[in-house]
Amino acid sequence: MESNPSTIQEQSPSWLEITMEVHSVVPPPHKSTIQKLKTRLKETLFPDDPFRQFKGQPTKKKWVLASQYIFPILHWGPNYNLKLFKSDIVSGVTIASLAIPQGISYAKLASLPPIVGLYSSFVPPLVYAVLGSSRDIAVGPVSIASLILGSMLTQQVSPTGDPVLFLQLAFTATFFAGFFQASLGFLRLGFIIDFLSKATLIGFMAGAAIIVSLQQLNSLLGITHFTKKMGFIPVMTSAFHNSQEWSWQTILMDFSFLVFLLVARHVSMRRPKLFWVSAAAPLVCVILSTFLVFAFKNQHHGIGVIGKLQEGLNPPSWNMLQFHGGHLGLSMKTGLVTGIISLTEGIEVGRTFASLMNYKVDGNKEMMAIGLMDMVGSSTSCYVTTGAFSRSAVNHNAEAKIAASNIVMSIKVMVTLLFFMPLFQYTPNVVLGAIIVSAVVGLIDIPAAYHVWKIDKFDFIVAVSIFKNLMQITRPKTVLLGKIPGTDIYRDLHHYKESVKIPGFLILSIEAPVNFANSTYLNERWFEEYEAEDPMMHSNSSLRFVILEMSTVSTIDTSGVSFFKELKRTMEKKGVELVLVNLVGEVMEKLQRSNEADDFMKPDCLFLTVGEAVATLSAKIKGQSSNDV
Repeated sequence: MESNPSTIQEQSPSWLEITMEVHSVVPPPHKSTIQKLKTRLKETLFPDDPFRQFKGQPTKKKWVLASQYIFPILHWGPNYNLKLFKSDIVSGVTIASLAIPQGISYAKLASLPPIVGLYSSFVPPLVYAVLGSSRDIAVGPVSIASLILGSMLTQQVSPTGDPVLFLQLAFTATFFAGFFQASLGFLRLGFIIDFLSKATLIGFMAGAAIIVSLQQLNSLLGITHFTKKMGFIPVMTSAFHNSQEWSWQTILMDFSFLVFLLVARHVSMRRPKLFWVSAAAPLVCVILSTFLVFAFKNQHHGIGVIGKLQEGLNPPSWNMLQFHGGHLGLSMKTGLVTGIISLTEGIEVGRTFASLMNYKVDGNKEMMAIGLMDMVGSSTSCYVTTGAFSRSAVNHNAEAKIAASNIVMSIKVMVTLLFFMPLFQYTPNVVLGAIIVSAVVGLIDIPAAYHVWKIDKFDFIVAVSIFKNLMQITRPKTVLLGKIPGTDIYRDLHHYKESVKIPGFLILSIEAPVNFANSTYLNERWFEEYEAEDPMMHSNSSLRFVILEMSTVSTIDTSGVSFFKELKRTMEKKGVELVLVNLVGEVMEKLQRSNEADDFMKPDCLFLTVGEAVATLSAKIKGQSSNDV
């Protein structure tokens, strides 16, 4: 609309009287396709503008900044001091107390030798300390990835029947997981992780926690012949079908230590300053149960033990990686699935604690750090690792100041590998099961699930979350707007009861992009509103204008353009004029390109606000009425 701003006085009805300055609608500045593509790629891949810090810097400074960007340890290392070291010593020793029993337990969950779990708590933390950007993340194996890796590989290879091949596939899957993770970070595709909604993660973690707990029934009850399936019915059937194998000694020990671990966890949650109680509880259980089994020789009374573990640091395993053969597809698939799961957990953990401490975590750098961590780990007898929530929570509560706490933890694990492995020979399997159950119980976030249920019932049902998103795209919301008396504000008629319709106007708001997936629905929805406004669909209807408020229509495709053009033609046949309000730049540009006959995007049918449109068009109606008289 090219006319100069003017002042319009609405005369009728009385509650419409308002002085309105009407502003011109101008087209967006022209941009070439290359410029648009460049802008879109920048917004998608570089939203944080990582190159901003290099602008205006001398060449030497740029090299320093680049090195610090790639290796965050070079950023905080020169400023490291004794005060920070004291905090990291406390944090590192505390999380190591949790990492050692968890490492052994989670390796068992993945059907791997327990020593592999300890290896995975030694090398990966050192890699993360050099490359990671989070101050709070504590690295190591996690229950969910361990369970998935073990269950996927055991579908084709038996960990007891062919342990060497199983170990080779586990290391190979870890390599592919790391390669996939690092590739996402290198290509700056971190936004893919954002497709996993909070509700989806809550539901997945809770479901996985239940599955993990059910899988520990064999250890907790002392059953030797137990199903490998993960479903609730097969697991419970197997547990009760083999009830003759239940061991009362195992059940008594399990119940005692599980209660102790849960009480310790509860104490630490109620009193954060006592974080060390929960952190030290698993190691206390391991030491105490090992002593009891050794003292009373209970391994001969139905209580299974870990057995002798190999001493020494991680042996190289690059010669065990299998990049050929019939199991290559299995390794790649397992690596992809476990890589996504562990990467999602690690980034969510990092973001959670970063928000608490008011600092930022670079998602793409975290992907590269976690990916390289797994790739290096696959060559040093480690399996999939990430930022573990339980360890990170302990690390955070222990007031870790920097990623150096991972180095301290790694050193303590190294000392254990070198000198204390024989002490774990009599550690009972039942206590490992209790540690796993107590750890995964924390993944069932009941308050968060209730919060999601309270806000959005559909979001709570994770199984339909994808269907819900498709529904939102294909069935966008359209709102009928009315004017709030005494103001120039237009709101939902069903929401704001005081808002009223304006005679001669049908005002609708479209609250979604318009594209091929929803243009047909919008066309049908429009006719429903039109028929409700004028049931007889007469050509001499009192309806004069249809106003579409489009501030939330962020994009439009060719199907959307066709929808608006067809809608305009239909309205003209009925003597009704289509008016568009608050078009965003991209939408306006595409509609203008389709305006070849100059009959669609007329200046007097474009406005910045609904108020300006109603004021101008009301004056137009009044002028036409005066001429008729």
